[in-house]
Amino acid sequence: MALIDIGVNLAHDSFDRDRAEVLARARAAGVVQMIVTGANGESTRRAIALAEAHPARLFATAGVHPHHATELDDALAAELERLAAHPAVVAVGECGLDYYRDLSPRDAQRRAFARQLELAVRLGKPVFLHQRDAHADFIAIVREYRRALIGGVAHCFTGAGAELSECLSLDLAIGITGWICDERRGAHLLPLMREIPDERLMIETDAPYLLPRDLELKPNSRRNEPAYLVHVARAVARARGTGFETLATTTTAAARALFQLPPAPCDAALGEFSAQARECT
Repeated sequence: MALIDIGVNLAHDSFDRDRAEVLARARAAGVVQMIVTGANGESTRRAIALAEAHPARLFATAGVHPHHATELDDALAAELERLAAHPAVVAVGECGLDYYRDLSPRDAQRRAFARQLELAVRLGKPVFLHQRDAHADFIAIVREYRRALIGGVAHCFTGAGAELSECLSLDLAIGITGWICDERRGAHLLPLMREIPDERLMIETDAPYLLPRDLELKPNSRRNEPAYLVHVARAVARARGTGFETLATTTTAAARALFQLPPAPCDAALGEFSAQARECT
């Protein structure tokens, strides 16, 4: 079954030495498309370059993570608007609020968040959203812009049931990562999986971060990579009480719809998956 990783930090320097091998392992595992996260000016530029080098397989987001909110001056905002208009960019972000680390002042985070939501409205692109320990302010700001936005995904959702309900009430999609595989801090997510409609559920690795804790054969580097999306998908399928193939089909369809992704090109690197398909779904 074809899978789409909606959030992978493939521009991260931990992939510089073996990025081609990482991509090959992902394709062999059935991860046919990936959205490369832009978190500041530099990573956005690198994400777009990767998408240009791998058309129809890799796509990009263009944004400024709340950790970098103070960097979003007028010059970067103008560049970000140009970058976000690139055809390979399928969403504005990663943008939002992070009161857990507070690496940027909270008022700067809120200003940068609103500025990027306004950009998404102007460009008619969905938003790739980050929130940690800032739910009330996050929801209030999203609600202000939601009617004008074409859509968005709550990336790496880790919240409780009430937070999920508020995100769903704003018609946001929900991105689930390997956080759900961590029995120490992700067990509360398991019963919530049945509450997310098929058309709003997506999966992601957030690689190189969030290596699934219950992965039996962990790499010595402890670096996550998109091939492990299969592990996340199986965990989510079990929690929803559905089959892996069903989960793969619905999450792929949801990602294609939100980000307006084209069909993935078929090739021999898909291994057993390519033998099953004349078209990659």
